Amino acid sequence: MNDTTNRQQKLTGKVALITGASRGIGRAIAQRFAAEGATVIVSGRSLEHSVILPGTLAETVALITQAGGHAIALAADLEKTAERDTLVARAAAAAGGLDILVNNAGFAEYCPVEPMPMAMFDRTLDHYLRIPFALSQAAIPLMRARGAGWILNLGSVTALAPLRPYSVFDSAGGVTVYAAIKSAVNRLTQGLAAELEADNIAVNSVAPSTAIRTPGADQHIPAQYPTEAVEYLAETALALCHLSARERTGLVAHSLHFPLACQLPVYSLDGRELLPPPILSDVVHPHIVPSGA
Repeated sequence: MNDTTNRQQKLTGKVALITGASRGIGRAIAQRFAAEGATVIVSGRSLEHSVILPGTLAETVALITQAGGHAIALAADLEKTAERDTLVARAAAAAGGLDILVNNAGFAEYCPVEPMPMAMFDRTLDHYLRIPFALSQAAIPLMRARGAGWILNLGSVTALAPLRPYSVFDSAGGVTVYAAIKSAVNRLTQGLAAELEADNIAVNSVAPSTAIRTPGADQHIPAQYPTEAVEYLAETALALCHLSARERTGLVAHSLHFPLACQLPVYSLDGRELLPPPILSDVVHPHIVPSGA
């Protein structure tokens, strides 16, 4: 259904840096934040030509601009230390400050522990823990100077312990290292939230309740697995990035559960259409805390 009401935009005047925004979840979050009035700085390796997977920053900027939003593209290969360590400063310089950091970038590689090359382990650790750590370190002083801020880390339902009897995915899917690092991301989120609450900087994590088909994730998702639309995660991300730290911080939230628990309306990525409430499938992990752990 179309939403014809004049809703107040939640992120007017805010600047958000979103990594991994050439495609998939990062692009969706950028679109949703822009629809709520934020200036979004979209970062990734693929500026005008795709490096590994389909999708570029130029395409993301075009989608946002066509919808009436404001986006700035900043190319950065976060595996390169110099580009990683200057990204936050470049983003703040390009947009006049920084209010929100979304640590989304990463390329998932699955392999059982025994045969996993150390180089793959190191890349997984870098993508999903070292890079969010480094970008958060750089962003904190900028947010503190503005009197408030929001850091959002992308989590994964795989961070929850596998259920018995073990599924084929858990026993043979090669997810163990990725899942362990995502579990560490959740603990980093909760600990950093405690450290920064007094500075009014909120730190939260969001993950799909099931899985979302994206160019990077599709190879790891069985064809028959019931996935979810990215709009529900983008709406949850927005909900975690506009209230003060005193109101909402330290949460590990999941994209279908959180809107239901908090009775959040979910909108299309351009903010113009109200979507149906999410429906929980029978594959959701029973230990997810609906309102956020």
